[in-house]
Amino acid sequence: MKHAKKILTVILASALTLSLASCGSSAGESESAGADTSADESAETASSADEITITFFVNKDDILEQIQDAMAAYEEEYGVKIVADCPSTAVTSYLSTRYATGNPYTIAMVNPSDVHGIGAEYGLDLSNQDWASETEYALYEDDKLIGFPFCIEGRGIIYNADAIEETTGEIFDPSDINYLEDFITLLDELVSDGMEYPTVVQKADWSLGYHFFQHVYEERDDTDEFIQDLYNGDVNLEDDEKFNSLIDTFDILMDYNYFIESPIKASDTEVLQAIAGGETAFKFGGTWEWADYITYDEYTENMGLIPIPQDVEDDYTGKLVGGVTQYIIVDGSEYTTDEQREAALDFLNWLVYSDEGQSFVTETCSLVSPFQNNTLVSSNPLANDVKVYADAGNLIPTFDYAPDDHQNIVGGIMQDYLAGNISREELAREVEEYWVSATPLVYW
Repeated sequence: MKHAKKILTVILASALTLSLASCGSSAGESESAGADTSADESAETASSADEITITFFVNKDDILEQIQDAMAAYEEEYGVKIVADCPSTAVTSYLSTRYATGNPYTIAMVNPSDVHGIGAEYGLDLSNQDWASETEYALYEDDKLIGFPFCIEGRGIIYNADAIEETTGEIFDPSDINYLEDFITLLDELVSDGMEYPTVVQKADWSLGYHFFQHVYEERDDTDEFIQDLYNGDVNLEDDEKFNSLIDTFDILMDYNYFIESPIKASDTEVLQAIAGGETAFKFGGTWEWADYITYDEYTENMGLIPIPQDVEDDYTGKLVGGVTQYIIVDGSEYTTDEQREAALDFLNWLVYSDEGQSFVTETCSLVSPFQNNTLVSSNPLANDVKVYADAGNLIPTFDYAPDDHQNIVGGIMQDYLAGNISREELAREVEEYWVSATPLVYW
């Protein structure tokens, strides 16, 4: 695998500020931690001699309600109570504390980096499960399958086809946008036809530092080697072709930005509403945004996702970045009974093989299933585009092992660049300085 790691250690104190869609606000705004004992209390009061109760740590608050509703139906059908909750907390340190007190979750939905920490130590080996042959995305550690892939998510340039077509009067074909020149030509056409600002830029540090800038690492032949060179101070980003190619595109997104006068003051809600309602046509983002778009009074279903158009022609032209963002681990410790483990395995099989489980992932949660036997169409058009790229082998693997503070620090540097406070040269130098001083999450 491109990003195969020999994991030597995971720094538990680092917690996890790098979650793609962790248990905070789905729009990237942190919420205060809720009562994280709800699963314990519910499990205690619901347990009976005739009913098995298992607990479920959920790492995606944007689908927690859907999960809880589905679990209620699951209990009624199968007689197993699954108590799901989503504490707003750092994943690895929180789950480690649960183990330290002898009260772990039966199953836990976690980020890829957490699988190597918590999963490697406590996760049940799932290698003998039938569903392992239905996916190429299962996560292994030393030949032990410990990560059940829950969903695939992807990122690139989101477009509003209705807004484009209403402005230009022509049918929009996303396959026409392959290079930065193509993108600029269409932006200029939109401006001349009356859409003054056809792009919009989200300022959130997780969007700029954890999502957009990650492409600099991911779109190259050997990501691991490049990251190691960054740690060693052996990279000159100012002369790096991929860095410059991506920042060239980011410059264009800034130049046509709907909030160009105050890019740092625009809230996530204002940014998302601008493209959902058709005031603007393009933004960088990913599949997870659909959950926000459908909450607005005015939004279009004719949206989609295309690769970031760049000036270079390489192996990554025409490809999206994407992969499994959430894995489920099953507790293999002494604190979980064999009956509870069997119930947990039954639940995973339900997700993969039953009509209800497949529909839950793709239609209810609007996600892309990592399992080949699930051919259902998602209710999320952005997710459907990702599936097309995934099925065609055109997904660039995500890099999930940046240092714990990468999102905040590199995101902050990108915010300074967005605000016009620093030059490209300063952006490159500050990112280089960050990596040299960073504490690795894992070692190679």
